[in-house]
Amino acid sequence: MSVEMKQTIKELYERIHPLRSIFDIPGKERRLKEIEAMLSSPGIWDSPEKTAPVLKERANLTETVATYHRLVKELEDAELMHNLAVEESDAAALQDVDAQLRKLESEVRELSLSLMLDGEDDASNAIVSITAGAGGTEAQDWAEMLFRMYVRWIERKGFAMEMLDYQPGDEAGIKGVTFTVTGKYAYGYLKSENGIHRLVRISPFNANGKRQTSFASVFVYPEISNEIVVDIDDKDLRIDIFRSSGAGGQHVNKTSSAIRITHLPTGIVVTCQQERSQHRNKDMAMKVLRARLHQLEKQKQDSKLQEMHDSKDEIAWGRQIRSYILHPYQMVKDHRIDLDVGNAADVLDGGLDPFINGVLLAGKSSEVRI
Repeated sequence: MSVEMKQTIKELYERIHPLRSIFDIPGKERRLKEIEAMLSSPGIWDSPEKTAPVLKERANLTETVATYHRLVKELEDAELMHNLAVEESDAAALQDVDAQLRKLESEVRELSLSLMLDGEDDASNAIVSITAGAGGTEAQDWAEMLFRMYVRWIERKGFAMEMLDYQPGDEAGIKGVTFTVTGKYAYGYLKSENGIHRLVRISPFNANGKRQTSFASVFVYPEISNEIVVDIDDKDLRIDIFRSSGAGGQHVNKTSSAIRITHLPTGIVVTCQQERSQHRNKDMAMKVLRARLHQLEKQKQDSKLQEMHDSKDEIAWGRQIRSYILHPYQMVKDHRIDLDVGNAADVLDGGLDPFINGVLLAGKSSEVRI
């Protein structure tokens, strides 16, 4: 056990030390000093709109620098504890060192993975929409299963979620749901989930117990900051006010304050019915619309324009990025990176990191089809 831990310590040093130059820690420390000097200058706090981006940059730089130095110190401490435990033949202390090294391995892996998240919007929060495909109750139930999967993943990551729109199914499940995910690199992680998700199982809604294939789509957009201007002409909008669908309860309010906004030139439709205030629902709907239009424009500029409002008929065979097979065997397969995971229950309980990390490391995120 001691020999293995010594090898782990050596490997961690070999992985951590290069990060100093890869992340340009000295450069970030110099930039932090420049920012502190800037924030100490007279009149800097008179323009909050100019100060906000600087404060955000400082927070990101501080976190990266502090994380690097903390990992180095914890590894040094673990090495010292290991040497003392070996000298004193302290088995309990060796177990503590082993647990600490496992934790460090996970954190170093996460920090290294962040190198893949260097896209313009990767550090942004995310807006996620899940839509049931054709197939009625089966597809709507599958859409709700996907929603639960992402909620559990969000909880595992320590991120926060805010519901924007929730449309219950006719008999079970949901027709669609839209929510925001707040956390560092939320969009960077979740962008690889864009696409069609396929479920194969014995139908719980079929008395004959037949195997059923269902589809649902997942769209992910970066939440754009207020500093980014997206021109939206009022004459291009159709705004409808309606009473929230469903029976109310924890997901849907019961007042006539729900908002549906249609952007006529693109056909993009967004709804928000979670807030009791009509004004608040409109603000949230416009927030989603700005994000979608911004993303659409970026794709045009990159010559990768794809429709962000596919018809439900396209949520079907041949477009899935991932298959979740619950019968006749258990397996979740990502078709982009040829990754199979046998523990389907864990994946559906939020265990998405192997797929998300695999796509990032394979550099496939830009190839995800919506």
